[in-house]
Amino acid sequence: MQISYKRLWKLLIDKDMNKTALKDAAGISATTIAKLGKNQSISMESMIKICKALGCDIGDIVEIVEE
Repeated sequence: MQISYKRLWKLLIDKDMNKTALKDAAGISATTIAKLGKNQSISMESMIKICKALGCDIGDIVEIVEE
């Protein structure tokens, strides 16, 4: 199984935000943004920061997909 952040990217489009704005709003690093872009795992702490910044739940930004 693999992680997909497609829901996050769609949410950013819906909120008219880019990755830099997300980084600043959530207080996460550029490295974390890069990991998101590669569908790599990030810390739960970073996930919570993103959810707080976007006013959403974890299921709204990440999903598990079959390979």
